[in-house]
Amino acid sequence: MAKKSETGKGLATLTQRLGISFRDSGLLTTALTHRSYSAEHSGESNERLEFLGDSVLDLLVAEELYRKHPEMEEGMLSINKAALVNGEALAQIALRWDVGALAIMSYGEESAGGRHRRAMLADTVEAIIGAYYLDAGLDACREFVLREIPVTTADTHGEAWHDYKTELQEYCQSRYHETPVYLPVREEGPSHVRTFVVATIFRGEHFGEGSGKSKKEAEQAAAKAALARLREM
Repeated sequence: MAKKSETGKGLATLTQRLGISFRDSGLLTTALTHRSYSAEHSGESNERLEFLGDSVLDLLVAEELYRKHPEMEEGMLSINKAALVNGEALAQIALRWDVGALAIMSYGEESAGGRHRRAMLADTVEAIIGAYYLDAGLDACREFVLREIPVTTADTHGEAWHDYKTELQEYCQSRYHETPVYLPVREEGPSHVRTFVVATIFRGEHFGEGSGKSKKEAEQAAAKAALARLREM
């Protein structure tokens, strides 16, 4: 079972990774505390901070979309915001922050795979945002959120966005207790219209390739290809 004393050792690493600092480190500890731990011990879980962070995140992303895309109508603004702040997108951010390893939860929750649950990961990201908003204020929180969630990458065509990397991560963790890695294969085309090709490597084997206009897009395509192959096995 993850203990608060153990998690406390990683808080400095986490804040350094995120490029922020907390005057009240207790807020960050609370943001990492799953309700399963609070049910067995005294103290507050991250659910209230999650509620607050969800609202702050919605506001900041909506505001940025409104400012950057004056041509965009209300319906398209809503589609873009949903693509940026949905559970899958937030779970991917959590994986990048590695908050699953620092989450404070009960032994039972951890044994049941709680550290890899998409909902837990997404909720923790929202709780961290809520905690930082309380600690540093709206302006600092805006700078942090927009640095971590580049609004300009939103799906401006209204197409359904799917986070295949998170889905592949969860699939591999739940069935094989291992995680895939992404290997750059090559770059094609002139510098101003570069195409990136990435391969998904799992258990030392090449499981699929994907291409895109960015490394992130190529990794998503490679993850989609790997998922399709794994599900046929």
